[in-house]
Amino acid sequence: MLPDLSSPFSCFAVLRGIWMRLLSLVLVLFLGMGLSACDAAVKPPRAVVKEALAMQIQLTQTSIASSLDLEPSGSAEVGRVRVEQVESIPVGADQIVRLTGHFDWQLPEDRVRMDSPFELYLEQGDQGQSWRLAQPVGSEDGMAQDWVTYPLAIEAS
Repeated sequence: MLPDLSSPFSCFAVLRGIWMRLLSLVLVLFLGMGLSACDAAVKPPRAVVKEALAMQIQLTQTSIASSLDLEPSGSAEVGRVRVEQVESIPVGADQIVRLTGHFDWQLPEDRVRMDSPFELYLEQGDQGQSWRLAQPVGSEDGMAQDWVTYPLAIEAS
């Protein structure tokens, strides 16, 4: 249905409607760009993710080996990493970054390369220059989640 243009003020109503739609579109675009910029700021570098995955495998191997009274095998080689989701989790005054995805890895004595899903928690250092592997553990009071963190040794590139 076409607007009634017989009144001199109906033209202003049509222009006002177009202006409001255009303004709404611009605001949505700016809001979307702002949110994606915040998301990119918390994503750790790929070298950090690879080091954290290798450490998580090593911690798991050590835990299993000690339970079975065995010697832990050598460290795993982490290959291709595909991060599918990144989200921030508030923990007190800090933020923990949760990453999920898939990665390729191989044990030193094994010729088979595995493709496995992963869930990884990382905590960024106070000055934003370091990262720590974070693992959830039970809490003393049963109400809050406690975390154990391990520093990651990242070589300068």
